Amino acid sequence: MEIYKGNSQNYSKELKSINKRYNSISFIRLISVLLFLGSLFYYIKTSESVFVFMAAILFTGFIILMRIHSKLSFQKKIKSALVDINENEITYLEQKSIPFENGIEFNDFHHPYAYDLDIFGDHSLFQNLNRTATFIGKKTLAKQLLTLLPNDEILKNHEAVQELKEKLDWRQEFLALAKVGHDNETFYKTLLRWSVFNSEPLSKGAVFISYLFPALFLSCLLGYLVTSNIVFLSYLSFLFVCNLTILGYFVKRIKVEIAQADNINLIISQYGLLVQKIENESFQSEKLIALQQKLKFQNEKASVHLEQLAELFSKMDSIGNFVTSILFNGTFLFNVHVLKSMIAWKKVHAEVLEEWLEVIGEFEMLNSLANFSYNNPEFVYPTLNTNYEIGFSNLSHPLLNPKTRVGNEVLFYPQSFMILTGSNMSGKSTFLRSLGVNMVLTGMGSPVCASQANVHPLPVLVSMRLSDSLSDSESYFFAEIKRLKQIMDELEANPAFVLLDEILRGTNSDDKRNGTIEVVKKVIAKKAIGAIATHDIEVCLTTNEFPDILTNKCFEVEISNNELHFDYTLRDGICKNKSATFLMKKMGVI
Repeated sequence: MEIYKGNSQNYSKELKSINKRYNSISFIRLISVLLFLGSLFYYIKTSESVFVFMAAILFTGFIILMRIHSKLSFQKKIKSALVDINENEITYLEQKSIPFENGIEFNDFHHPYAYDLDIFGDHSLFQNLNRTATFIGKKTLAKQLLTLLPNDEILKNHEAVQELKEKLDWRQEFLALAKVGHDNETFYKTLLRWSVFNSEPLSKGAVFISYLFPALFLSCLLGYLVTSNIVFLSYLSFLFVCNLTILGYFVKRIKVEIAQADNINLIISQYGLLVQKIENESFQSEKLIALQQKLKFQNEKASVHLEQLAELFSKMDSIGNFVTSILFNGTFLFNVHVLKSMIAWKKVHAEVLEEWLEVIGEFEMLNSLANFSYNNPEFVYPTLNTNYEIGFSNLSHPLLNPKTRVGNEVLFYPQSFMILTGSNMSGKSTFLRSLGVNMVLTGMGSPVCASQANVHPLPVLVSMRLSDSLSDSESYFFAEIKRLKQIMDELEANPAFVLLDEILRGTNSDDKRNGTIEVVKKVIAKKAIGAIATHDIEVCLTTNEFPDILTNKCFEVEISNNELHFDYTLRDGICKNKSATFLMKKMGVI
């Protein structure tokens, strides 16, 4: 946390210094405008050329000050974003709040574990990991949380995350660039729609006309300047009207081409800066180098191509300004030439544009994991195997308070499936979620909340927390049956890591017990690894039939000084102590 506090203080000082320069430049710029106007006034009054010379110098100075002012304005935004980034990390680590987007829009109730393991929403895994600021970054992180990578890709992510972990300043500067861009889903999808929109090139006749009439206009203008013959003015007027008429023929196509793309040049320019940040950094890990290589096209950096596109969209914005549109197009058909260039750019770059944006998303996702690793240096990168062995030392839930969370030793070999018992509030559900979340983290190449981990990455299938689906007219029970059917169907194709918590709660005790036992038998028959939590002791007796596959584990509760004490420590065997009756008596329920 100290590094974040130090960064916040340093960036605040730099921001204060920039603000002083910014205000000074603003004042000097105002003075230069006033002096410029004064010089023009005295020239009109006295006709002395010295005032024209002064006005020219002041105007040049004003242009230079404008550029300095623009650079300082951008620097202000970046430093302010860097201050916010570090303040957010301090707030987060002090557990005051989680000042990051929660990704609730990516939640999928039909996904095998997204809802059950709180992957999205308030206080979710996504919200705790999320250090993205572009839509493609959020989308990539969300997708990765729901997807199991092959082992070789997991190992490549390990290497990339470990490298980025040490690049704190670079990561924060990258995030700051993304934040000041104010990217959103609309801008992202608008750009992609534009890139795939089928734009036919201008016909040869249209291209010829777009050069002919401006050339004629320029020739007549030169003729008038050289000869002062008033006839050329008539020709100029005629050609001006002709050029505007030609523009009218293309206006509809121009509007279709840039539909819903207002100010998109700013976002494209920001994408270009993010790409440039990646291009200019030196990387060692295989994945980061491979991503960087994707940003080269036609022997040129992707940032250069993106800047060209941003300039084209910026130029095309002039079509919406009546005065500039009339002036520029009446003289040399400015927007027609921009349209031709945009279509040509799209034809060459359409296929790689989305890939460049995906590289930005990949870096934001990996930066999020690197930040997670940086904030939790005690977390480990799992050792991977292909022997269906899963084991954790000091396993806990990564989102619990590190000062109070309790770790447990967990082995899914030689026995591969656990029947878990324990009274209410003893920690069964939290333990199951700890297993699930750490398996998800393993599958995306992240460090996990354990001191040691040896894992065969597997798909995660969970039935823990379903809700009634009123829109689908489903009861909780039917929704649970559908989820169990989904799990069984998935197991038909591949082995998986299965977590079940008190299944079949919507039926009577005998039916629930018998159904649970049959589910356990079928799950282990399909080579599943995992755990089921139950309150029914008779379910635990199933281990007698399958001692090589099933094992009983429990969480116990102790009653001491008329108080319940939970130590959240996983033990061998079946839970013996009960807490429900004790609590009801203590609270006067019975």
